[in-house]
Amino acid sequence: MNNKLESGDCYANEVGEAFRALVPVSMVRATYGVATVYVTADAVDKGKKAAAAHGDGPGRTVKVAAAVVDTFVWQALASVAIPGFTINRVCAGSLYLLGRTTKWPLPVRKWTTTAIGLSTIPFIITPIDRSVDLLLDASLRKIYGGGEKQD
Repeated sequence: MNNKLESGDCYANEVGEAFRALVPVSMVRATYGVATVYVTADAVDKGKKAAAAHGDGPGRTVKVAAAVVDTFVWQALASVAIPGFTINRVCAGSLYLLGRTTKWPLPVRKWTTTAIGLSTIPFIITPIDRSVDLLLDASLRKIYGGGEKQD
């Protein structure tokens, strides 16, 4: 199953974390709100699709619940928690190292940190997605379907 909405992925909180050095923390937190709405909408969408696919057949409720839970947990980990943490640490480390190794003014270091954070996003997505798939295949998905992704 593709756990993502057809229109693409939501990188709101990753972008928020990349800009953390430049914007008020309330703006960063707001990006997590946007990402949470995305995750919830995707889970609801997958639930509706599972309900339509299974009609009134036996086990419908379990299959719909599995689709919603699988999507919500997958998206929460792969689209919010792990990427947000990763970009936060990359940016914090970058800002620290730039402060220790350069004599650049603070605004330049902050903008450089933001650029590093933004440029990191494309490189972390696939490894995180695959790792979350492996994690769920080895744990949660065993409960409702032999370790396979829910359709």
